Amino acid sequence: MNAQTIVSKVWSFCNTLRDDGVSYGDYLEQLTYLLFLKMADEYSKPPYNRETGIPQEYNWLSLTSKKGAELETHYIMLLQELGKKKGILGQIFTKSQNKIQDPAKLSRLVQMINEEDWVIMGTDVKGDIYEGLLEKNAEDVKSGAGQYFTPRPLIRAMVECLKPEPMKTIADPACGTGGFFLASYDYLTNNRFFKLDKNQKEFLRFKTFSGNEIVPNTRRLALMNLFLHNIGALDTAAMISSNDSLVADNGERFDYVLTNPPFGKKSSMSFTNDEGEQEKQELTYNRQDFWASTSNKQLNFVQHIRTILKADGKAAVVVPDNVLFEGGAGETVRKKLLDNTNLHTILRLPTGIFYANGVKANVIFFDNRPASKNSWTKEVWFYDYRTNIHHTQKKNPLKFENLKDFIECYNPKNINLRQETWSEENPQGRWRKYKYEDILARDKTSLDIFWLKDESLADLDNLPEPDVLALDIIDNIESALDNFKQIISVLPN
Repeated sequence: MNAQTIVSKVWSFCNTLRDDGVSYGDYLEQLTYLLFLKMADEYSKPPYNRETGIPQEYNWLSLTSKKGAELETHYIMLLQELGKKKGILGQIFTKSQNKIQDPAKLSRLVQMINEEDWVIMGTDVKGDIYEGLLEKNAEDVKSGAGQYFTPRPLIRAMVECLKPEPMKTIADPACGTGGFFLASYDYLTNNRFFKLDKNQKEFLRFKTFSGNEIVPNTRRLALMNLFLHNIGALDTAAMISSNDSLVADNGERFDYVLTNPPFGKKSSMSFTNDEGEQEKQELTYNRQDFWASTSNKQLNFVQHIRTILKADGKAAVVVPDNVLFEGGAGETVRKKLLDNTNLHTILRLPTGIFYANGVKANVIFFDNRPASKNSWTKEVWFYDYRTNIHHTQKKNPLKFENLKDFIECYNPKNINLRQETWSEENPQGRWRKYKYEDILARDKTSLDIFWLKDESLADLDNLPEPDVLALDIIDNIESALDNFKQIISVLPN
């Protein structure tokens, strides 16, 4: 059975559970527990005979041998007990709960997973199944899961620009469901790029990846995603920490950082005040290694990423527009980034490619450098893939082919041999460079630079389709609403 058939089979069952009020996310979580137990069971048998650390009374067989209320009671107990175990086992079952209240449907789900042999499926097939489910979950806009899901074609393009090498480390301090790790893994195991020896395979499996994810359910999905792709093992420590990566510098340094930090602009914590009401307090991280103290989450992530890079480390980071133009701490961070790293490339992304609406984002690429009196950045190259580009999730989703021209212009083999496509003769060229001095002379050292003429404003005879226009309007309204919410959050009561 191919991956798509299994995804649609597993997914169609979710629709019957929706009637019981089980959300996509909750369903995916239960699948994670059950899939893990089934695969552990398969690994415990010949030819693998692996020690799984799962007690016999809580193994897969213990679930398939029970029905009805007895199954439900046993499943609740099993989730509690396995959450106390060490290694990935305990991490996947931490604080786990049964969300499927109908024992007959729980039994049907167990039966459905039991029908497949998961371990003998190719890694890519298993991975495709789980990734397919994660994407379906992200499409469910109401659940908010989309904020953890970066479009896979964009991730792949970022990986191909950075060209990670074997025996080097890759970090993602806000790793969501692990998309950047898996795209890097696919790249490193692709025979067109590398023929890995035994040591390199071992390093890739156990030492390459390191991440943080503070949302427990999302972290669980990420751990499972890695496990299904044969990264890590049942009894190894989890590669994804539940700690907030912004709180402190733990001293680890990495060769590459690929990440899409959360879009929410302010860092805050909720607490109950003296009147018993919920109140939010802005969080400012006071870290010695930061250039500016701010409650702007993205600026903090950019500073943190620079800290955790090795002296010659490389980063590709998705950031919203405000990081490119905001004054105050934003200007400080941009200036320091230009001086202390080689901030060589910015890709302007179109709207309509993320599941969260109204997101205007960019990818910034920078290479870390040792301390120096002179600025490391000499010029910044911009690729405008936003102006006159229209994507929608359903009718015209972003594909990898859409970003091939950018990758060619980026020239991953040697970024010092780039050629502009923009010129006075070709003012519609999307690839253009600006000198460090010119950027420094701009108001607030703004990197929010665009030069292409927006044709939708000029050519009234060739307006985009009504649904594209409507989505643009929705994006702009939602973006404005988001800005108003942020203003209100900082106004005194």
